[in-house]
Amino acid sequence: MKERGISQYDLYEHYEITRSLLDRLRKNKNIEIFTIDRLCSIFHCNIEDIVEHIPDPGENTENTDELEKKSTSPENNKNSL
Repeated sequence: MKERGISQYDLYEHYEITRSLLDRLRKNKNIEIFTIDRLCSIFHCNIEDIVEHIPDPGENTENTDELEKKSTSPENNKNSL
């Protein structure tokens, strides 16, 4: 926000972002993907500039890695376009 010169006041006064949504953002609560898209449009940035995935403690990333390998293996891509 600082880099773009947009304040929280600007967000709710000029871009119709509600104060409750700003509160949700400050507290790292869930927001909709539509809201993330709006913020990217306002700030003229990419999603990865404002979003970071942090796995939950205890989240099993090994199974996720195995599923990703299987889905990208050549045998599984025979029918893909």
